[in-house]
Amino acid sequence: MDNLAYDDLPYLYGKPAIQGELRSKMSDFKVFEILPFQMTGEGEHVVFHVRKTGVNTTFIARQLAKIFGVKDSNVSYAGLKDRFAECEQYFSVHLPGKAQIQANSVDIEGVEVLSVTRHNKKIRIGALVGNRFELTLRNIHHSGSNSETNSKIHSKTDLEIQSENNAESHLKNIQEMLAQRWDRIVVGGVPNYFGEQRFGIEGGNLVKAKALFAGQKVKDKKKRSMYLSAARSYLFNNTVANRIRQSTFSTLLAGDVCMLNGTQSVFLAEEVDESLTERLTTFDIDLTAPMWGRGNLMSTQQVNISEQKVAEQYSDFSQGLENAGLKQERRKIRLSMQAPSFTLTDDVLTVSFCLPSGCYATTILRELLQYQDMHEVRRQQQREGV
Repeated sequence: MDNLAYDDLPYLYGKPAIQGELRSKMSDFKVFEILPFQMTGEGEHVVFHVRKTGVNTTFIARQLAKIFGVKDSNVSYAGLKDRFAECEQYFSVHLPGKAQIQANSVDIEGVEVLSVTRHNKKIRIGALVGNRFELTLRNIHHSGSNSETNSKIHSKTDLEIQSENNAESHLKNIQEMLAQRWDRIVVGGVPNYFGEQRFGIEGGNLVKAKALFAGQKVKDKKKRSMYLSAARSYLFNNTVANRIRQSTFSTLLAGDVCMLNGTQSVFLAEEVDESLTERLTTFDIDLTAPMWGRGNLMSTQQVNISEQKVAEQYSDFSQGLENAGLKQERRKIRLSMQAPSFTLTDDVLTVSFCLPSGCYATTILRELLQYQDMHEVRRQQQREGV
């Protein structure tokens, strides 16, 4: 599968000139779940708030089921979290009538139990307001210069290569470029692309989706769902990419389908007026693109024609999704952050922000700088025996 799954998608603000390294260590990528409710303190479900490092969400769920002697279906969580990161998330275990459970009753390598409390309902998939991210990127440097030199630029021994004054000027230039780009992202948002994780290593999930649509049987329901999601996300990303190429990403067009901020409610903008344009500018509404499936597109006029063209261009995916029984849905095309924070000290950049559930922190980073995921580099080296 070609790299159009992610790598070649257009940038909203042009390709960044600054580079950096992500996930040099697991604690450089931190995720904190944000639930829409408080625990009741009583009920049939025991909720574990944990910090996990280097372990899968599904692995923890299976271990909890073993520890408490219940079926896997009696353990639930709101969302999957990256294995190669430091993540705080919630798990619920259905344990009616049991005595008070203590944190030390759970002993799973790579898992620290932060709190234990009871709740009157199970935690269900998707039951999140969103996630807060704290990301650290290292070896920040300009893509036009040597990274090894930049990583050492503050050492006194480098005076033979570049004077200290020039080094300070170079660092200030990088700081200004990143800060300006960060400000543009804060104000204007970024394309709400599905991240590269969605498509698997080298787009492998898309390859599997093609095989599935060609008639190959997939018995594992979770894998089947993953392949369907990859195909759907691919169509969405390419629809958003088309709007950027056509310079209509931030322009409300007659026939657009808009989504109300903070909800999944949508409506058709049959005509463009000043009021709707103002609401788009102030983030009260957002433009949307289709999550492909059966049924008619909600969009009309030229917007509808453009969306249909993407489906026709990748008809194996669009037809396969329809045959699989998925229904037409909409997803907003613009992603904006809440509580954004930005700090650059020497060659180490730290950013933090909150995103709605189902959105990717890497889509923010992608517009900010060219990042190299060091975990993926290490994994590739292992595969190649380096």
